Amino acid sequence: MAVFSTAAYEDTRARVRGSVMLTGSLLLILLMAAGITAGTAEVSMQEIVDIAMGAIHTENYTIIYHLRMPRVLCGALSGANLALAGCILQGMLRNPLADPGIIGVTAGAGLAAMALMLVAPELTSLVPFAAFGGALAAVTAVFLLAWDHGVHPLRMILAGVALAAFFGGGQTALSVFYAERIQGTVTWLAGGFGGAGWQHVRMILPYSLVGIFAALCSYRRLNALQLGDEVASSLGIDVQKSRVFLIILSALLAGSAVSVAGLLGFVGLIVPHIMRLTVGSDFEFLLPASAIFGALLLVGADTAARTIFNPIEVPVGIFLSFLGAPFFLYLLKRRLR
Repeated sequence: MAVFSTAAYEDTRARVRGSVMLTGSLLLILLMAAGITAGTAEVSMQEIVDIAMGAIHTENYTIIYHLRMPRVLCGALSGANLALAGCILQGMLRNPLADPGIIGVTAGAGLAAMALMLVAPELTSLVPFAAFGGALAAVTAVFLLAWDHGVHPLRMILAGVALAAFFGGGQTALSVFYAERIQGTVTWLAGGFGGAGWQHVRMILPYSLVGIFAALCSYRRLNALQLGDEVASSLGIDVQKSRVFLIILSALLAGSAVSVAGLLGFVGLIVPHIMRLTVGSDFEFLLPASAIFGALLLVGADTAARTIFNPIEVPVGIFLSFLGAPFFLYLLKRRLR
């Protein structure tokens, strides 16, 4: 009876996971189509199909191809990257409060990217490298400051808050020193995809492909780390090298997203937590589910932010702050209990 019950449970769990993945993928496709059609100018699905097939003489070709398509793609890639970065950090630190924005990783990437855009605007193509370096420095600093025979959750949050404040001061200083150039980065600082074009897709795409592939291949390491360092070592996992690799990977994912989306928060906190409740804690399924629903959340939030208050476009970073801050407070209160 026990064997039968276990087999039935696993079969039910597998069907739930498959349903979640399939539903999320279909919703993502529908939301991306909605993101392209929604806006001040009315666009039909037939026009989108025609342009995807190579037609260039439709009435709304410029709007669809040069404005909305790259914006939706940037949103999907950024959402997947941020959700995976949060999922990796939560798994590596064994803490559901870990998030690239909360522990200062996004702020570090933002400071480095902003410095490059203001000091050397002709080197914009190198923004992902700068953001990656800033994110890597931030996540390493937080990890070292929070480590004391293990990473203490409250210590990690406090270290992240302190570092985020430090990096925020650096951003303010740059805005003062380069006041004549700051206007071009205001939207980026608020977090959003206004003005995103195909050059931004080309900027984030290679880093996303490498980062997402590496993340999906890391599920065994993350699963082993959940069992503790001693058990992970007994399973043949080099704990220290795995942590270094995962730190670099999360910095790559977060930095590439920041380079095109600006300072977005809470995607890496909300999505992995909800997916863990839905598909379980096995990273073989948690990582792809987080990527799919992270893309879905950011595409949906960006579409809502630019259409709800039409013709006023609200930066999606502000929209996500109102959505994510109450969720974070709920998790923090629950953890403290």
